[in-house]
Amino acid sequence: MRSPLLAILLLALAVPASAADEAFADAVVRADAKVRADKSPSAAQVVVFNRPIVRFRAPLFGIPPAERAVNTAERIRALLRAPGPHTVSVEEIEQGAVVKIDGQLAVGITHADAEHLGAVAETALADDAARKLQVVIAEMREARDPRALLTAAGYAAAATAVWLAALWLLRLTMRVLRQRMFRYAEVKSAEMRAAGHEIVQREHVLDAIRTIVRAVFGAVALLLSYEWLGFVLRQFPYTRPWGEGFATFLVDTFFEMLAGVAGSAPGLVIVVAIVVIAHFANGLLRSFFDGVQTGRLNVTWLDQDTVRPTRRLVGIAVWLFAIAMAYPYIPGADTDAFKGVSVLLGLMVSVGASGIVGQAASGLILMYTRTYRPGEYVKIVEHEGTVVYLGMFTTRVRTGMGEELTLPNSMILGTATKNYSRAIPGTGFIADATVTIGYDTPWRQVHAMLAEAARRTPGVLAQPAPHVFQTALSDFYVEYRLACYAGPHDPHPRAVIISTLNQSIQDVFNEYGVQIMSPHYLGDPPEAKVVPPAKWYPAPAKPPTAPPA
Repeated sequence: MRSPLLAILLLALAVPASAADEAFADAVVRADAKVRADKSPSAAQVVVFNRPIVRFRAPLFGIPPAERAVNTAERIRALLRAPGPHTVSVEEIEQGAVVKIDGQLAVGITHADAEHLGAVAETALADDAARKLQVVIAEMREARDPRALLTAAGYAAAATAVWLAALWLLRLTMRVLRQRMFRYAEVKSAEMRAAGHEIVQREHVLDAIRTIVRAVFGAVALLLSYEWLGFVLRQFPYTRPWGEGFATFLVDTFFEMLAGVAGSAPGLVIVVAIVVIAHFANGLLRSFFDGVQTGRLNVTWLDQDTVRPTRRLVGIAVWLFAIAMAYPYIPGADTDAFKGVSVLLGLMVSVGASGIVGQAASGLILMYTRTYRPGEYVKIVEHEGTVVYLGMFTTRVRTGMGEELTLPNSMILGTATKNYSRAIPGTGFIADATVTIGYDTPWRQVHAMLAEAARRTPGVLAQPAPHVFQTALSDFYVEYRLACYAGPHDPHPRAVIISTLNQSIQDVFNEYGVQIMSPHYLGDPPEAKVVPPAKWYPAPAKPPTAPPA
C-alpha cells in the first residue's frame, strides 16, 4: 500500500518549481500523448495527460484513424509546449468542426467522425474535445506549480495516516469482536450437550467464526484501501483521471449489474417457466412408469424389468430437451466466455466420460435384451451365482459360497452368459451333475440311478422330470450328465442344491454296487470299487437320527 504513495511523492518532488520549464512540459506531453485503440479496429482515441480527448472513426485524405490520432497528439504537444495563454476555441467548417489552441488547429473532426449525424453532433463532439483540452491545460499548469503539488502531497500524507489508523482500529475491533464471539460460542457449546456429547462440535464453530471475522475484516480493509487510493490519486494532476475512475467504478459497476439483471429478467422468467414445465412433465411420466412397475397399468411395449431404465432415460431426455430450450434465454449465453466454457465442459465430458458412457450403454443393452433378471441364477465366465442387482453400470452376483461379486456390464456384454433359470417359469434354476462310468456298467442302470438320486435331493422338482444325457463316449468311459430343476420357492442357493445332488448320487451308486470312476486301466481290479451301505458313515461322519415316532 505504501508503494503508490511513494511513487506519487517522488513524482511531485521531481516537478521543478519554474512554470516555464519547457523540458518538463515536453516530457510530460510526450509521455502522455498516446493513442488507445477502441474495440472497433477502425477507431482510435487520443489521450493527453491521461485524459481522452477525441475518438477518430474514419480516415481523412487516406490517413487511417490511428495515424490521425498520432498526428493530432503530436500537434497538441507542440501547441501546449509553445508559450501563450493556451486559449481553446471551436470553429465550424465545411468539412465538420475544428478545435483550436491560441487560434491554431489542434483537433479536426469530420462528418464521418460524428457518424454523419449532422452539424449538431459535430459541434457537440468538438465542444466536448475543447472542454477536455481546457481541463488538460489547467492540470498541466497545476503540475508545474510546486505549491499545488506540495499541498496535494500534504493531503495524500494526511489521507495515508487516516487510512493506516483506520486499518489499525479495524484490526483491534475485529480482534475484540472475535474474542467475544469465541467466549459466546464456548458458553453455548457447553449448554448444547446431550448425554455428555456435543451436538455441535466446538472446533467447527470456532473455525466458522474465525473465517467469518477474517472475511469481514478483509472486505472492510479492501474497501478502505480502495477509497484511500482513489483519494490520493485525485490529488495529483497526472493521476487524477485514475482517481476519478476509482470514484465512479463501484457505482457504475453496481448500476451495470442492476441493468444487467433487469435486462435478463424476461429471459430468466422464460427459463423458470421451462424448468417448471419440465418438472411437471417429468412428474406425469413418473406416475405413469410407477403404475407400470406396480402392475396397475399394462402396456405391450413395456414390462416391469425395463420400466426402471426406461423411466430414467425418458427423464434424462426431458431435462436435456428443457436445457436445450432454455439455453438461449440464460443470461450471458451469447457471450464468448459462456460459449468457451460450454465447449470446454463438452470436451471434458466427451473425453473423460467415454468409459462411463460405454458402461451405461452395456447396462441398457442387458436390460432391454433381458439377458438375465434379478433373482435368476447365471454363470458369467467362471463366476456363478444369483443376480441380486442389475444396474446401469454394474451387476452384482451372489455366489453360494457367501460371496457377492460386482461385475462391469461391459465385461458381461462381451462374454457368454449361461442362464440356469430360463428353462422353467418362476425363479427356479437348473441343477446338473456329470459322472463318468466305465463301459461295463449298463447305461440304463446309470440313467435310473441318476434319476433316483435327483428324486432323493431336497429342493429338486419332480416336474419337469430330471433328464440324463450321454454327452460323450470316451476311450475308457461314458460321460453322463444329469439335468434337473430346483424348486422356485427353495431357499437354498444353487451351490447347496448341487452339493446335495452329488451326495445323493454317491449314495445311490454305492447302494447298487456301482463304482464311480473314470477307468484308465491296464487290467480289471480284483474287486469292485464300491462302498457297501454298512460303511456309509465312517468317522467323522454321523448317520442321520431317526425321526421320533
